[in-house]
Amino acid sequence: MKTRLALIALATLAACSSGPPVPDWKMNAQSSLKRATDAYMDGKAQIEKNEFARARAEIGSTGKLDLAIRAELIRCAARTAALDFEECSGFEAMRADASAADLAYAAYLAGRASQADAALLPDPQRAVLAAGSDQAAAAAANAIADPMSRLVAAGALFKANRATPELIAQAVETASGQGWRRALLAWLNVQALRADKAGDTAEAERIRRRIVLAETSAKR
Repeated sequence: MKTRLALIALATLAACSSGPPVPDWKMNAQSSLKRATDAYMDGKAQIEKNEFARARAEIGSTGKLDLAIRAELIRCAARTAALDFEECSGFEAMRADASAADLAYAAYLAGRASQADAALLPDPQRAVLAAGSDQAAAAAANAIADPMSRLVAAGALFKANRATPELIAQAVETASGQGWRRALLAWLNVQALRADKAGDTAEAERIRRRIVLAETSAKR
């Protein structure tokens, strides 16, 4: 997968240009996970549900618990990126078989990771968690090249109550640049509420015009 969800990126699903033929289940699972994530970020819930079910079915054919757990964490990560605060029930159902790295990543996605978890995270997310201040964490998140991983980091910081105005603005522009409607609307609403609390009526109204545009385009 191109998205750098690191430990949860199913490296074994990646096709190689040489070597033995890649089994169909790997290619099918990889493509379905990608389509599921894209559909979720754009707010297409039924498509996401169907594609994720296909991916889990392909992975299930192997009986590999570790891959199934990481698929669930990929799903959890997309929800964190879009500021969904619901429990990741799929992962929780498999928690007993999760590795230490999986557990650390799940805690990070929920905004509950400790500094001790940092060593178990992939490098970009490790830098975000280990940052000594909220401003440094925002800078570490913004330095992540992959848009999905960058937005996951922003969501994790938001859940941990470490989101700065700069981080929120970065998240808005990341979601906007990728055309991820669901995530964009979530972050724009946060930004609008912050403007309201700051008494910046003009800025709040400008942000809400962006929200209306995004919502209206989704209905066409």
